[in-house]
Amino acid sequence: MTKSDFEKIEQITVDEMKTLDDNDYTVIDIRDEIAFTYGTINGAVNIPQAKLEESLDTLPKDKLLIICCKSGIISDPIAENLRQHGYLAANLKDGYYGYMLSELKVNLNRAKDIERSINKKFHKEIWSRFTAALNDYNLVEEGDKIAVCISGGKDSMLMAKLFQELKRHNKFPFEVVFLVMDPGYSPENREIIEKNAKLLNIPITVFESNIFESVLHIEKSPCYLCARMRRGHLYNKAKELGCNKIALGHHYDDIIETVLMGMLYGGQVQTMMPKLHSTNFEGMELIRPMYLIREDDIKRWRDYNDLHFIQCACKFTDTCTSCNPDNASKRQEIKNMIREMKKVNPQVESNIFRSVENVNIDTVIAYKKDGVKHNFLENYNK
Repeated sequence: MTKSDFEKIEQITVDEMKTLDDNDYTVIDIRDEIAFTYGTINGAVNIPQAKLEESLDTLPKDKLLIICCKSGIISDPIAENLRQHGYLAANLKDGYYGYMLSELKVNLNRAKDIERSINKKFHKEIWSRFTAALNDYNLVEEGDKIAVCISGGKDSMLMAKLFQELKRHNKFPFEVVFLVMDPGYSPENREIIEKNAKLLNIPITVFESNIFESVLHIEKSPCYLCARMRRGHLYNKAKELGCNKIALGHHYDDIIETVLMGMLYGGQVQTMMPKLHSTNFEGMELIRPMYLIREDDIKRWRDYNDLHFIQCACKFTDTCTSCNPDNASKRQEIKNMIREMKKVNPQVESNIFRSVENVNIDTVIAYKKDGVKHNFLENYNK
């Protein structure tokens, strides 16, 4: 295609984009960095919407710029604005979600290859660390029935595959249910989750709730309330199915970021525990089997297998670049901080992780135990 042909393009579909020569266009993904790292179009360049204007001088004027957001809504006026500034720019219709749907071609042979990659290419980084967490923290026991909770993202989908692999090699009897809660997903989100489950050969059990509608008009901390409500619904459904545990997909990086966020933004030292007894559902436990797995290794597994997962499935964020941007920016700030510290000290991540394993109570001014605050002065003169 010639430059004059590109000047006529204002909207482009994923299928139309695939017919172009790779050298003739550049995909500009304007979502925030967190969303971009969860998954993007192969070869895309990340320039968040807030930084696009200051990056105009770096954009080529001899290529078609395909502007991509989550669903093709935000990117449309941005592409138009770029055209007014003399760039060849087109909006990617349906955005990254449209791209994901186009890539989700079910092939059962792919599921076997993906499973094989866990045991072969990623054995040390993923499988060994998964089993280490199970053993170190005693997460899976004989007779357990575990609800493996799938949100649709890379972490929970990998966790489901790991549990399938564990069942093939289990040394004692236990059961798993792959549980998906639909709290009010948009049809596109629901379709992506179901197609990914089919692609990965995961037999999901889906149940519905109206959580998104319940928090729609909550102004203060709607995402926090949504998360608590979702966990409660998961516990309730899991118990209804005869489960005694729910498994969530938090990984090693979530742990160390939570430690720093608690210190810097919450004024407290705390961490995500590898397992917890439920305070509201008697006999139920929460376990985190991905506790020792690094996020970068999860991303490498995802990209090696050319998989594409959702980030935030909230249907009310289809016109936003991220869900709960304030919290997202804080977590990204922590990620950037750790990345910079790692340049000076490569052990910084493991040191943060170990810090909550090596707490010396004798050098702590105050601490809480069972909700009661204790001070070092209590025993100072004893």
